[in-house]
Amino acid sequence: MVILLATLVAAGQEITQMVVDRTVRLTDLLLLFIYLEVVAMVHAYWQSGQLPVRMPLYIAVVALARYLILDIKAMDEWRMLAVAGAIVLLTLAVLIIRYGHSRYPYEEKAEDVPKTENDPH
Repeated sequence: MVILLATLVAAGQEITQMVVDRTVRLTDLLLLFIYLEVVAMVHAYWQSGQLPVRMPLYIAVVALARYLILDIKAMDEWRMLAVAGAIVLLTLAVLIIRYGHSRYPYEEKAEDVPKTENDPH
C-alpha cells in the first residue's frame, strides 16, 4: 500500500510540475510510464500474491531508456553502448521468460482448480 501511495504522490508531483512548466517532455512521459508500471506491478501482486519477474524488467528497460535520453549528450560512446546493450539484454530476458512461461506453464495446484459437479474430490 505504501508503494502504491508513494507512486501516486510522485506521479501527481510530476504532473503538477508539467502543468507549472506548461511543457511536456519525452523524459516526463517516460517517467510517467515508470510510475504506471509500478502501479501495474502492485496491482498484479495484489491479485496473485506473487510478483511477476517481468514487471521489474519492464521498469528497468524504461528507466534505462529514460537515462539514455536524458544524458545522451554527456555520455561517451562506450557508456551509450553499455546502456543500449543493457536494454537489449533485459529485453532478451523478458523474451526468454515469456517463452519459458508459454512453453512450460506453471502447474495448477489442486486447491486452485475449480471443482465441477461430477468431480468426486
